[in-house]
Amino acid sequence: MAFNSDSAKPETATRTESFVWGIPQNGLQHKERQVAQDEPPPLPANAELTYIGKPTERYDGPAKAMGKGKYTADVNLPGMLYARLVDATIPHGRIVSIDTSAAEKVPGVRAVHVIEHVYGVAELRDPKMETPSRYPMVRYAGQPVAGVAAISQQIANDAAALVKVQYDTMPFVVDRSDARSDDAPMVFPGPADAAGSAGGGGGPKGVPQKGNVHGPQQKKIGDTDKGFSEADVIVEGEYFTQVQTHSALETHGFVVDWKPDEVTVYASTQGTSSVRNEFADVFKLPKSKVRVITEYMGGGFGAKFGAGNEGVVAANLSRKANAPVKLMLDRRQEHIVCNRPDSHQKLKIGAKQDGTLTAIALTSYGTAGVGTGAGTAGPATNMYKCPNLLTEEYDVFVNAGPGAAFRAPGHPQGCFAFEQTIDDLAAKLNMDPLTLREKIDENPARKVERQLILERTNWRNRKPAGSDTGPVKRGMGIAQSVWYRFVNMNSSCEVRVSRDGSVELMSAVQDLGTGTKTMLAVIVAEEFGIPPASVGIRIGDTRFPIGPDSGGSVTAGSITPAARNAAYQAKQKLFVAVAPQLGTTSDNLTLRNGRVVFKNDASRSFSLKQATAKLPTDQISAQSTRVAEYAKERITYGGVDYVELAVDTETGRVHIEKVFGAHDCGRPINPTGVISQINGGILQGISYALFEQRIMDRNAGYMLNANLENYKILGAREVPEIEVVLVENYIAQSSTDAAGIGESAGIITLAAAIGNAFYNATGVRMRKIPMTPANVLSALGKVQEVQA
Repeated sequence: MAFNSDSAKPETATRTESFVWGIPQNGLQHKERQVAQDEPPPLPANAELTYIGKPTERYDGPAKAMGKGKYTADVNLPGMLYARLVDATIPHGRIVSIDTSAAEKVPGVRAVHVIEHVYGVAELRDPKMETPSRYPMVRYAGQPVAGVAAISQQIANDAAALVKVQYDTMPFVVDRSDARSDDAPMVFPGPADAAGSAGGGGGPKGVPQKGNVHGPQQKKIGDTDKGFSEADVIVEGEYFTQVQTHSALETHGFVVDWKPDEVTVYASTQGTSSVRNEFADVFKLPKSKVRVITEYMGGGFGAKFGAGNEGVVAANLSRKANAPVKLMLDRRQEHIVCNRPDSHQKLKIGAKQDGTLTAIALTSYGTAGVGTGAGTAGPATNMYKCPNLLTEEYDVFVNAGPGAAFRAPGHPQGCFAFEQTIDDLAAKLNMDPLTLREKIDENPARKVERQLILERTNWRNRKPAGSDTGPVKRGMGIAQSVWYRFVNMNSSCEVRVSRDGSVELMSAVQDLGTGTKTMLAVIVAEEFGIPPASVGIRIGDTRFPIGPDSGGSVTAGSITPAARNAAYQAKQKLFVAVAPQLGTTSDNLTLRNGRVVFKNDASRSFSLKQATAKLPTDQISAQSTRVAEYAKERITYGGVDYVELAVDTETGRVHIEKVFGAHDCGRPINPTGVISQINGGILQGISYALFEQRIMDRNAGYMLNANLENYKILGAREVPEIEVVLVENYIAQSSTDAAGIGESAGIITLAAAIGNAFYNATGVRMRKIPMTPANVLSALGKVQEVQA
C-alpha cells in the first residue's frame, strides 16, 4: 500500500501495463493503463489463449438435460406447505372487506395472509375516501389481495377460491389511447400540485402529470427548428408497438423457510442480493439473517428482481404457519405480473442531400400499466451523430399489470420506429441503407459489422422495393442496435485450491440460464491451465461473496474481472506456499496445461495435484472484488442484423427465411454461450414482431389471452436459418474486457429489420406490430385503396 499524506487516505499501489485494444479487423493496437499491483497481467487477444474465446459446452448442460438441475419449483423441504395467491377480480376499486373465514376452515389449510401493501404499484391515497382503508386500492385485475397456504397445492387452490372480497368498484381504462382522453377514468386520482399536474402516478418526482399522462421526460440538444430548416430532405413516420409479456419458462416463485435465527429463501430471481435486501427491508431483518439461494433459474428477461408480492406473501405465510412455504405463480398470473410497455411514436428526421443528419424529433407515448418506464428514445439519442435532437417521452397509466424491464428496455420499440425511418430517409435520398448508415454512424464495431453484412449475405443483390411479381414477395432488410456498458461494483468471487488439487469458485451471482457458470469456469481454467469442466463452480447463494444482479447486460463485465483476479491471487498464494517444498522461489513458478513449471527450467514440472499435495494447509483461498474501470470512457455495444423474408400478400402471412447477425460484446469469453444468447434474442425479436400481443377486454378490464395457447409465441416451425458472427472488441477496461450480450442480442433489431425487409418486398411500410395476417392485409389494403 502507498500512503498519500496530503489526503490522509491509503492508496493502492499501481503499475503501468499495456493492454491489447481495438478490433482485429481494423488492426489491434495497445493502450497503457494503470492497474493495481495485485491484478493479473493483461490478457492477449483470444487467438493466443487456451480456453478464453474458445467454444465451450455448457457447464451445467448435462445436469439440465438429465433433469438433475434443481429449480425453485423443484425445491421440496420437510413439512413444506403450498400457497396460492388470491387475485382481484375487478380492474379498479376499493376493497371494502375480505372474509377469509371459509378458507381458514378448509381441512389442510395452515395459514392465511391478507395483503396490506402491493409491491410494484405506486400507492396513492384517494382524497375522496373519508377514512383510510387497511387495504390497498385495486388498480388492475389480477392484483394480489391475499394468500393461502395448505398441505397440498390443490387444497390451497380450493381454499383461495373461498376467500370473499367485497369491492366498491370504480371506472377503469385499459387502453392507452382511451386513457389519454381528458374524460378518461383516472388510474391514480389525486390532488393537483402547483404545476397543475394530477400528482401520484408512481413516476419520477418533478415530472408533470395531466390525467393519466405522465411527462414529458425530455432530452434536448441544439435547436431542432433550426436543424429542420437547414435540411434538404425531411421524413416523418408514425409507429405503433404492442404490449409483450415476458413468458419465461419458469414463472415467478419462492420457497421461504422462516426460522427465528435465519430466513432461507429459494428464489427464481435475477438477483440474489436484491431479494435478500428487499426481504431484510420489508421485514426489518439484518441482511445476515436472510439467505437467498438460486441454484438453477428458468429465465427472467428483466422481470425477476427483489421480493415481489409473491415473495412477501410466502414469507408471511411461512412465519404464521411455522413451516416452509412454496408459492409459484401460475401461467395466467405470470402474464399479468410483468410486461414490455407498448408505444405510439411520431418521428421526424431531417438530413442534407449527402445524408448528414440535421435534426431528429421524437414524441412517444406508452403504457406500462400501473407503472412507468415506457420510454423509447434510446436508439434515437445514442445511435447516430446529429447536432439537433428533441425527444419527449410520456407514460400513460392504464388499469393493467405493471410493466417491467425486458431485454433492452425501450429499445426494441424505439428501434422499430427509428431504424425504419432511417430506411425511409435512405429511400428519399436514393441511397443504399447501409451506405447511409456508414455516413452517419461512427461506431467502429458497427462499421466492421456492416462490412460483414456486405461480405456474408445477399445484400448486394437487393432489388428495388416491391419489384417482385406474384402474390409471394421476397425482400431483405437490416437494422442496427446500441446498448451500453454498465458495471456493478458489488461483484466478488472467492477461489479455493485444495490439497487434493481441486479448484473451485464461489460467488452469490446467479445463472439465469445465460451461461454464467460456464463463463466463470472458463476464466478460472485459463488462469490455472486446467479444463473448464474440472473447475468447481458454486454460485447463487448469498452466503458466498456478493454477486451482481443480472440485468442490463451487467453480469459478464462485472463478475469476470473479480473471478480472474481471485484466481490469479490464489495461484500466487499457491506458488508462495509450495515453492520451498519444490526447492525454488515463488517467482520461478508458473502454470501451463495444468502443470506447475519452473520458469528457468521447463523440463522440471509437477502436476497441479502433485504441487498442491505439498501445501502446508488443506486449502488456500483468495477473494477479489470488482475494481473500477481503468479509464472513464463512454462505451457502447451493438450489432447489425440482416433479414430475408417472404410475404404472402393473399394470406398476409410473413415468413422469415434467414437471419444473419454480426455483434460485439467486448472480449467473448465463451463464443458458444454468446451465440446462444444472440440466437435467443433473434427468436424473441421475431416472436415480438410477428406474433406476441397482450389482448385486454376493454369492457371487463382483464387480459383475455393470459395463457400460452392464445398468447402466440414463435415455435419450431417459424424458426429461420440463423447465422451469427462475433466481432471481438477489446476496450482495455478490466482484467478480462468482457461485456454482456443479453440486451443487444437481436432482440432490439429484429422487428425493425423485418419491417425494412417487408418494405423491400412489398413497397409498403409496416408501421404496426405484431405483423399478424390481419395487420398485414390491412396495411396492404390501405395502400391499394390510396392507389385506387
